[in-house]
Amino acid sequence: MSNNRIKNIRQDILSDNWYTLYKYTYDYQKYDGEWETQIRESYDRGNGAAIMLYNKQKGTVILTRQFRMPTYVNGNPSGMMVEVCAGLLDGANPEDCIRKEVEEETGYQIHHVKKVFESYMSPGAVTEILYFFIGEYEEQMKVGEGGGAEDESENIEVLEVLNDKAIEMIGNGEIKDAKTIMLLQYARINNII
Repeated sequence: MSNNRIKNIRQDILSDNWYTLYKYTYDYQKYDGEWETQIRESYDRGNGAAIMLYNKQKGTVILTRQFRMPTYVNGNPSGMMVEVCAGLLDGANPEDCIRKEVEEETGYQIHHVKKVFESYMSPGAVTEILYFFIGEYEEQMKVGEGGGAEDESENIEVLEVLNDKAIEMIGNGEIKDAKTIMLLQYARINNII
């Protein structure tokens, strides 16, 4: 780390159950030159990858639907979220990770993926960098049912949605997931879908 406006960093672990929640206490030099002590919490869940699977010929995208507890406790009555395929890197490179996740979650075995950008998804509280991909799928790439990894308690429904319907789902609130909105908008702006 090379920011000379930060010093005396102290890191304490608040929770190390599912992922790790840290508390950082540090001195930060304000723009007026004065130093102040700040305290922030940071959740480290690792980095991840997400992909927009599209079929140009059919005019469709593959999305998933699954239960997300954090949304359930924050106003989502069913807790169900419509999302693009995604997963944590768990030590793998982003390309290998996303190909594995695609097969586990959707049942498609995809070989060619294109990285389009990367983003910190919630930089005020979460350390994660998410790597964003697009990839074209075809029916003959379907090698399984998908649904997620059994050992990860995933119960994923695979959805094939018309491109225009997917865009409509953003506006009508059926899609509220940031990574999915970002990839759908990227694909629309770049005439992919």
